[in-house]
Amino acid sequence: MSRFAQQAEEIFRAAESAGSPSELTILLGDFGIRVIADSDWPLDSLLWHHGARTAYRVWDRGGTVCVEGRQGAARCRIESQRPGRIARALLGQARGPMVSVEE
Repeated sequence: MSRFAQQAEEIFRAAESAGSPSELTILLGDFGIRVIADSDWPLDSLLWHHGARTAYRVWDRGGTVCVEGRQGAARCRIESQRPGRIARALLGQARGPMVSVEE
């Protein structure tokens, strides 16, 4: 697994354990780390505007925690529903964490 995907997974675990994380974007570059709250800019635009190499967006909407990442041509998305929501959907609708990585 690439360092990019490992970082996404670490951020995802932290967001899940945080309860209901606010929407935030994490940018990594020569400047270090920048965290931006509630940005409506696409990740590609934020990468370009800030001169970042990597961007991760974290959000929680309706019990679904998601981390989406961009690094050059690589993209990843990790998504999971909270146990309470899964329990309500046990009759064939429940899903575990969904992970996709494109490199």
